[in-house]
Amino acid sequence: MDMRQQVKKAPVPTWIIFLLASACGLIVANLYYAQTVIGPISITTGLSSAAAGLIVTLTQIGYVIGLLFIVPLSDITENRRLVVLFLIVLVVALIAAAFSPTAVVFLTASLFIGIGSVVAQILVPYATYLTSEEQRGRVVGNVMSGLLLGIMLARPVASFITSLFGWQTVFVFSAIVITLLMLLLSRALPARQPEPTLNYGQLIVSLGTLFRTMPLLRRRAFYQASLFGAFSLFWTTVPLRLANDFDMSQQGIAWFALAGVGGAIAAPIAGRLADRGLTRILTGAAMVIAAASFGLAYVFQSHSTLALILLVIVAITLDMAVSGNLVLGQRIIYSLGNEARGRVNGIFMSIFFVGGAIGSSLGSWSYANGGWSLTTLIGLIMPLLALVYYFTEKKAAVVSKHL
Repeated sequence: MDMRQQVKKAPVPTWIIFLLASACGLIVANLYYAQTVIGPISITTGLSSAAAGLIVTLTQIGYVIGLLFIVPLSDITENRRLVVLFLIVLVVALIAAAFSPTAVVFLTASLFIGIGSVVAQILVPYATYLTSEEQRGRVVGNVMSGLLLGIMLARPVASFITSLFGWQTVFVFSAIVITLLMLLLSRALPARQPEPTLNYGQLIVSLGTLFRTMPLLRRRAFYQASLFGAFSLFWTTVPLRLANDFDMSQQGIAWFALAGVGGAIAAPIAGRLADRGLTRILTGAAMVIAAASFGLAYVFQSHSTLALILLVIVAITLDMAVSGNLVLGQRIIYSLGNEARGRVNGIFMSIFFVGGAIGSSLGSWSYANGGWSLTTLIGLIMPLLALVYYFTEKKAAVVSKHL
């Protein structure tokens, strides 16, 4: 036990944090590559336009399955070996997707791409085992910056590659990158062997117990689900607004998506400020910024250059709010139980992604039925709901927990 504590207190080498951040970004990007190239994929595989949404849905379902049933294994299984095993699953799924002869094969591959991509959520809590409590916010912030950059860059990168070489190249290229990453991680990462007190069945049952007995976990998961729901709603519908109201091409939309990458700078900043005890005020600020972003998008609905510039600003500020709050939430939940971090992270991220799925669905429905006006109103309501819940937080109890 003393030896483990000493490892935690030792400074984490910068290159390991950079490696973990890069790995998380490259892995999680696989969840989003298909989103902007669904059209070409559907044509090649013979998937009907009505069923094309299954590509994104099955990838997300696979990811949630992995969060609930694979990520908890990191609490009882040697972490490095677990990472390598599921990166192999991801590589096989990417190759299958690239060379899919039919829609059924591609959809099956999409499910397993989602499952394999949960390795990113094994690596994030793994990083916290390497550091002390005093460093945790900074380390989580840096690693999450890499993950968020992967999320934000995946869509424009896929669009650019597809326009030049075809959509299959996106998956082949990713398979090569993930293979090289797997070899690097297998050699570079320190081994981490947990001391299991539960078998796998007990581990899965304990997910419900953890959710029930950890009010901070429930609270932070709801906060992030609300903000990520708004984020997903925005990025599901803004390409339609750009194409319909500003006559943007696929490449133009890709360039717009790159603007949102600027929001990732909030993650390391939030982590450092959280280490100084500012978690509570930053949480409220994130919700206000997200709501204000949608308020700005609602007010300026013209087709003018000014409206487009403001839409770019909205993309950046919304991404800042979501990425900053995510780091704040993860810093808190990782302090709730050292030997249960894998399970706690799995619960948190599952709820977080369910919020995203709801946001995407609401975005598609609202844009089809009420246009950009209804969409931005719903986007405004989601962070406001989180803000109302935030005001029920008991400050004294939260501060003591956060510190």
